[in-house]
Amino acid sequence: MEIGIIGFQKSGKTTVFNALTGQQAVVSAFSTGRAEPNLAVVPVPDERLDQLAAIYKPKKTTPATVHYVDLAGMERKPGEPGSGLGEAQLHAIAQCDALMAVIRGFTNAAGEAPEIAAEAEAIVLEMILSDLGKVENRIERLARSKGKIGGDEGKRNAIELAALERLKARLENNEPVRDEALAEEELKLLRGFQFLTGKPLMLLVNAPEEALGGTDDPAAELRSLEGPGVSVTWMSASTEMDISRLAPEEREVFLQEYGIKEPAARRIIALSYDLLGLMSFLTAGPDECRAWTVKKGVTAPEAAGAIHSDLQRGFIRAEVCRWEDLVKHGSIAELKKHGLLRLEGKSYIVQDGDVMNILFSV
Repeated sequence: MEIGIIGFQKSGKTTVFNALTGQQAVVSAFSTGRAEPNLAVVPVPDERLDQLAAIYKPKKTTPATVHYVDLAGMERKPGEPGSGLGEAQLHAIAQCDALMAVIRGFTNAAGEAPEIAAEAEAIVLEMILSDLGKVENRIERLARSKGKIGGDEGKRNAIELAALERLKARLENNEPVRDEALAEEELKLLRGFQFLTGKPLMLLVNAPEEALGGTDDPAAELRSLEGPGVSVTWMSASTEMDISRLAPEEREVFLQEYGIKEPAARRIIALSYDLLGLMSFLTAGPDECRAWTVKKGVTAPEAAGAIHSDLQRGFIRAEVCRWEDLVKHGSIAELKKHGLLRLEGKSYIVQDGDVMNILFSV
């Protein structure tokens, strides 16, 4: 899972990156227009994996990971929409599975109050304009070839053109691509465009420290935007960044002091999983205990493919149990005694927290 962090300059975007990753990226660097992204790979906290590792004491414990890409801040030019995303940023964003838009929720050094709804709208507009440019360019090319190419290619071009015309109408109405229902064949033809407004989006309000422990919701102005493919949350990035750099025992004290139930990094990873429709299944043994990230609703062979393509190709069946049962009884042998180890076939839909052993032959 790769998440691109975007936002206007001086929104605290890189501070959010540091708070989520424990990195110490220079927070002022992106205000100068530097385009190189900050990158970090963060292990996904998973109590289930920790408890399985305590039982097996494996040679290796491998959590799932989240990749964060912190891109240079967009330059805000009032009255000039479309100027905020450069080519380097657009290329990097296109590779991400989801986008996190950081919105300033604090009064800045110049004494300017936050404009949360307006800033969110401006970021989304930048994405819409980027997608609209791609759509218009492709429509122009397809229109020139219309009627000149026959056969299967001509049919595919006609299907693509009709889909792009629908997307163009939606984008011109300031609506995202993700809201358009596309047939499977249309999705295949359009996959290479990596539309920004087709990606899941998290709107994250970077609130001041005073918001911690309070009853007001700093992201209240954006809650109406929540829906399929869009989530809304908030954090106080500067405070969370400071806390993330403390020793574990000190961290707990400060979390309690600020009234924070859990670090923002954990909460936002969980939100990211929900936003992308992801979950984790587990494998456990003396060599390795590991969490594997897959889409919700995958079948057992598809989950096996996340481990290795050979396991999917030669899938026979899977031994499956619940992680809670394995922790409670302490071994596969005990699970068998209690009838808690199941054999599942190719049609089994894997559940979050399943512990699986794949039986295969190639």
